[in-house]
Amino acid sequence: MTVKGLIATFTQQEDVNFLLTNRIPRAAITRFMGWFSKIENPIVRDLSIACWRLFSDLDLSEARKTEFRSLHDCFTRELKPGLRPYDSDPAVVASPSDGIVGAFGQIADTELFQVKGAPYSLFDLLGDGDLVEQHRNGRFITLRLTSSMYHRFHAPHDAHIRRVTLIHGDTWNVNPIALKRVERLFCKNERAVIRTRLRTGEALTLVPVAAILVASVRLHFLDLTLNAQTRGATVFPCDVEVRKGEELGWFEHGSTIIMLMPGDFEFDGRLKEGARVRAGEPLMRRPTGEAL
Repeated sequence: MTVKGLIATFTQQEDVNFLLTNRIPRAAITRFMGWFSKIENPIVRDLSIACWRLFSDLDLSEARKTEFRSLHDCFTRELKPGLRPYDSDPAVVASPSDGIVGAFGQIADTELFQVKGAPYSLFDLLGDGDLVEQHRNGRFITLRLTSSMYHRFHAPHDAHIRRVTLIHGDTWNVNPIALKRVERLFCKNERAVIRTRLRTGEALTLVPVAAILVASVRLHFLDLTLNAQTRGATVFPCDVEVRKGEELGWFEHGSTIIMLMPGDFEFDGRLKEGARVRAGEPLMRRPTGEAL
């Protein structure tokens, strides 16, 4: 067995994984990672990326450039042009990012799930009663980004961004082991609530959720990087039109995006929990196929 295989076997044991990634000073390690990843030293960079490869399936063959200034520069890498085409069907809502499909389905009144048998409420997630009403009995899908994935996320459809709310919180790991053990985990972690409207008026909400080692979330349309050190305003009014596939920002490590949609939208028939999707691939569509 290879060294990578031995490491994977060890870290995939549930008790060990949970201990190593959660029973530690999460906030302090996350702040350290935010600082360390930006060190622009060739030796630090090369050793960090080599270590990262040992613990993941990191593949840089799609990266636009082959040399990186730092570990952070590698985390937030762009891809070669044309590698993430967005579904051109105007009835389709596409995936905002690469990710692994987690829980998805209909919101039962205002209740949704992080995994089967582990419910949480829209209000606990969003903290906004008006937005909760807009998504009551709607649809939700959870996409988990691992550390080695492409970290940038994009507009899933043509939309008008109206507001972003930063909700301060913890940095629990968001892997399946932690989701089974920590109740209402997404409602406890640092997150941003990005409120948008489709051209036809329906609410589409994206909730990027931070996790351990995720130092921040960059939002291009605000020209801001939001994280635990953000002080002052936590609500940012917006008046921004975005096109499907337009880059919205990036995570500075792997994490999760929860997408909320109206209840009359249908999931793509190929979706299943645990499946990998790429940015631009279809997630939902109008039942009649009419354009949005």
